[in-house]
Amino acid sequence: MPHHGNEAEHSEDERGNEQRKPVIRDNRKVDPETGAARHPEGEATAASTEGDALSQAEEILNGVEVPAEESVAPGAAAEAQAAELRNDLLRLQAEYVNYRKRVERDRAVAGEMAVIGVLNSLLPVLDDVDAARQHGDLEDGPFAAIATKLENALKTYGLERIADTGVEFDPTIHEALIQQPGEDIEVDTVSQVLRSGYRSGERVLRAAQVIVAVPA
Repeated sequence: MPHHGNEAEHSEDERGNEQRKPVIRDNRKVDPETGAARHPEGEATAASTEGDALSQAEEILNGVEVPAEESVAPGAAAEAQAAELRNDLLRLQAEYVNYRKRVERDRAVAGEMAVIGVLNSLLPVLDDVDAARQHGDLEDGPFAAIATKLENALKTYGLERIADTGVEFDPTIHEALIQQPGEDIEVDTVSQVLRSGYRSGERVLRAAQVIVAVPA
């Protein structure tokens, strides 16, 4: 077939057509013929770089020595706080127990002092009863019954009379007004009670006024 124009023009047209053809790149990650995974050069480099970074990080972490104090610091702090709270609770409990004992003791003392105050105020009345009995005014009759009831009622509050004779003189419960020589006396002995004494429990409300017989 005859050619129109020169051969140079045909060669340029062919090169232009080749340049205008689309370039197709196969970016599939799996090879359709072999089924093997493809690793582009960039991805391989990135994976290699990431793996190296992780390896370096693991080596750094493994190479760091954590002090024992720092590793147990949270637990030790919690135990110390718990121990402090427990000590505070025990201290508060002990303070409460001591406070309760003190309140109960003060209440008992206040009640005892109130009873003692009433008993002390009635001692003159009891002295009048003793005097009336010694004169024979309370041998019988309603006043004798009233006096007996009064004395029995006071005994329920722990009131005890100190009026025994023939016992050894005790300066804690006896007040010696007179001393007289006595026969067959080895120690000071109460021979006569001039005024009765009284006590409530271990507390002496009033010492008994007595005459004491002493060894001759």
